[in-house]
Amino acid sequence: MATDHAIGIDIGGTGIKGAVVDLGTGELVTDRFKVKTPEGGRPKDMLRATEELVDQIDAQLSGGGKLPLGVCFPAIVKRGYTLSAANISDEWIGLQAEDLFEQALGREIHFINDADAAGFAELRYGAAAGVDGLVILTTLGTGIGSALIYDGVLVPNTELGHLEIDGHDAEKRAAYAAMERESLSWEKWAKRLQRYYSFVEFLFTPDLFVVGGGVSKHSEEFLPLLDLKTKIVPAVHRNNAGILGAAALANH
Repeated sequence: MATDHAIGIDIGGTGIKGAVVDLGTGELVTDRFKVKTPEGGRPKDMLRATEELVDQIDAQLSGGGKLPLGVCFPAIVKRGYTLSAANISDEWIGLQAEDLFEQALGREIHFINDADAAGFAELRYGAAAGVDGLVILTTLGTGIGSALIYDGVLVPNTELGHLEIDGHDAEKRAAYAAMERESLSWEKWAKRLQRYYSFVEFLFTPDLFVVGGGVSKHSEEFLPLLDLKTKIVPAVHRNNAGILGAAALANH
């Protein structure tokens, strides 16, 4: 395959998924492969599971060459180190994870935070494409992930889900998991989202909010209930956003 393709791997707390991506169109050009995240999310087990997944993808490719590979991960990632751990083992904190993945996979990789990868996917192939100024992507799921993009440049490792609002970590009250946990109606959850997005809007004065995560497929249930000065739209890429962003950055 030509080098206008790359492999994207999205590592999450429950599953590790990946595919080959056409970097021109953002389309998947192979099946999406998935393995379960090993229980406990410990480094040795997750490296082995990722290696198994990449072997499955490599087996689909003709020509025997290795494509560029990007990996996104649920942690703050700085200079190849993982500095936090979301829904995985605390053993990742402070690890030189990029080197560990490169050794396990036998090739150079581009390693990035998962929300940043989703933001880059929306910048390259989705709702943030061609938007000037400041775009803030938030993923509403187990927590709230965030990606900050200014004039097409990703500012990595923002953790806007952890802003303290009314004495609480914002994501504890406003993530989609909180809605499910507390059996909130769309209207009650939207009030919490209103408080959250109003606060982020006040701090950053963005030009566009993009809302990702699985719940964004129900955006018509809650986005119209929000009253903001900033335009707010659903993400185009939900389940594949991490794969697309990681692959796009592999050649970046």
